[in-house]
Amino acid sequence: MLENLRAALLVPDIRKRVLFVLFAFAVFVFMIHVQLPGVDDKRWQDLLREGTFYNFLGFLSGGALQKLSIIAMGITPYINASIIMQLMTVVLPQLEEMAKKGGEEGRKKISQYTRWLTIVLAIVQASTMSINMQRAGVFYDQSTAYLIFAIAAFVAGTLFLMWLGEQITDKGIGNGVSLIIFVGIVLRYPVYVAQTVQLGQKEGLNYFGLFLFIAIALITIVSIIFMYQGQRRIPVQQARRVVGRKMFAGRSSYIPLRLNNAGVISIIFAISILLLPQQALSWFATARSAVPAQYWHAGFLEIPRNGTAISLFLQTYFSPSTAFYNIAYFLLVVIFTFFYSSVVVNVRDIADNLKKSGSFIPGIRPGQPTVEYIQRILLRITTVAAVYLGLLAVLPSVLQRGLGVTTFYLGSTSLLIVVGVALDTMTQIEARLAMRDYKGFIKR
Repeated sequence: MLENLRAALLVPDIRKRVLFVLFAFAVFVFMIHVQLPGVDDKRWQDLLREGTFYNFLGFLSGGALQKLSIIAMGITPYINASIIMQLMTVVLPQLEEMAKKGGEEGRKKISQYTRWLTIVLAIVQASTMSINMQRAGVFYDQSTAYLIFAIAAFVAGTLFLMWLGEQITDKGIGNGVSLIIFVGIVLRYPVYVAQTVQLGQKEGLNYFGLFLFIAIALITIVSIIFMYQGQRRIPVQQARRVVGRKMFAGRSSYIPLRLNNAGVISIIFAISILLLPQQALSWFATARSAVPAQYWHAGFLEIPRNGTAISLFLQTYFSPSTAFYNIAYFLLVVIFTFFYSSVVVNVRDIADNLKKSGSFIPGIRPGQPTVEYIQRILLRITTVAAVYLGLLAVLPSVLQRGLGVTTFYLGSTSLLIVVGVALDTMTQIEARLAMRDYKGFIKR
C-alpha cells in the first residue's frame, strides 16, 4: 500500500488529484469553525451532554455540531436522500428503467432528483433542530427572523458540503461524499485520545481495560477488512460459440458476491430508528425543566401525562447502556442487512444476464434453478454478514461497560466507514496506476 502511495505521488495527474482532495479537506476543516452567530455556547454544550441523538450526528460532522457551525448537519441529509432514491429505484419501475436504460442522461436525472430531495430533507432537519434550539434557549435572539436565518444557514451548509463532495469526485480520487464523512470521523479521534489521556492523569483510567480495548479494536479492524473484501465466487462456464467457420471454446469465470452487501447502511438505519423516537419524546418530556423561565411561552410546550411516562420509560430501558437497547439494536441491524442486501443484489437479473450471454453455472440449469441456487448462496453469506454486523454494532457498548473505558469511543459505524473508504480510495489509486502503465505500454 505504501509503495502504491509513493508511486501515485510521482505521477503528475494522480498527484494533482490527491492535492485537490487535501485542499478540499482543508476547506472542510475551515468551515467547521464558521460558527452560527448569536449562540449561547454554554447552553448549547449543556444540551449536547444531555442529548444522545445530537452526539450521534456530531461524530459524522467532525466536531461541527459541537461548535454549532453552519455545517452542523453535515452531509447526513444527502446520505439519507441517496439511500431513499436507491430504494425508490427498486420500487418504482420508471426510476429503475431510467437507471438501467437511460444511460448517462438517466443517471444525471436521478442525481438531480437526489439533490432536490436533499434540499427537502435538509429543510426538515434544519427546521426541527432550529426550533428546538430556540425553545431550549440556545439562541440569544428569539425572533422569527433569526429562526429563518438559522434554518437557511444550516441548509446552505449542507448544500455546500454536497457541492464539495461532487467536486472531490470529479477532480479528486474516490467518492467525495464518503471522503467528507471519512475526514469528519477521523477529526474526532484526537479529541477522544486527549480526553483519555486527561482521565489517565487523574488516575481515573483502567489501563488494563484500555489496553484490552485497543487490542480488541485492532482485531475488529482486521475483521472489518476481511468482511469488506471477502467474496463468495460462484463458478460460471461459457458455452462454446461458432463464429463463421471457427469454433471458440467456452471460458471459465465466476460471479463475485460480496459478503457484506449492506455496508454501514444497516447500522445507520438501526441506530436512527432507536434514537430518534427517544430523543423526540425527551424534547417534550423535559421541556419545562430544560428551558429557562424567560424562554418559556405559556402553554406552548405542554405535554400530556402519558407522554411523560412514555418518555421516562424509553429513557430508562432504551438508553444505549441497557441490555434491552442492545438486543433491539442487534435485531434491527440483522433485519436491515437482509433487506438492503436483497435490494442491492438482484438475483433474477444475474440469472437473466447469464442466460443471455450463453453462460451457465456448472451443474445448475439456466432459468429458475439458477435463481434459486444464487438465492441460497446469498442467504448464507448474508446471514453471516448480518450476525457479524449486529455483534459489531453492540460491541463498543459492551466493551465500555465491561472494561470501564467510557472516554475513548471506537464505534463500529465509524470503523466501517473509515476502513471502507480507505480501501475504496486505495483501489481507485491502484486502478489509475494500472491504467497509466497500460497507456505507457501502448505508446512504446
